[in-house]
Amino acid sequence: MGVTGLAEIDSGAERAAPRKRADARRNEKALLDAASAAFVASGVDVPVRDIAARAGVGVGTIYRHFPTRADLIVAVYRHQIEACAEAGPALLADSGTPHTALVRWIDLFVDFLITKHGLAEALQSDAAAFQTLHAYFLDRLVPVCDQLLDAAVAAGEIRPDLDAYGLLRGVGNLCIGAGSDRRYDARRLVQLLVAGLRVR
Repeated sequence: MGVTGLAEIDSGAERAAPRKRADARRNEKALLDAASAAFVASGVDVPVRDIAARAGVGVGTIYRHFPTRADLIVAVYRHQIEACAEAGPALLADSGTPHTALVRWIDLFVDFLITKHGLAEALQSDAAAFQTLHAYFLDRLVPVCDQLLDAAVAAGEIRPDLDAYGLLRGVGNLCIGAGSDRRYDARRLVQLLVAGLRVR
């Protein structure tokens, strides 16, 4: 085989590799979306076969991507943190005002918090996989919240005396136990908190 033939094979392999990586990313995203939905519906102890059925794959495919349940929980958690982080700048660009973007993003953050049935307990385990998640959560979401707050302050829409960490911590505290008592409306209380930021 000549040099030209080898070059053509190499070029074909290079084209195939990115396509394979893109397919793998799409497949993994589908698995994570299915696992997220299953966790919301049934908690983090949902049988793996139920997640596989939602994703339209075999159980072996789940275990090939995520060898343990801890691996799957961590991956879902990180996947949803990334979605929440990426939503901040997008909302800021698409919303009529920075305050509207902030309100919509906080609503997404509340969704993220109150749909994690069993996740808090899982994160209390000694599994090494869970140990860095809290820092990852703060590293990704505090700067996004800061950006939204800064934009709303610069627009004269909200008061300037609250930092992002304090706001996220306050929202998180209001969401504790939201799924266990139907009389408790965490989302309504968070809306009141965010409304209190407005400049009168």
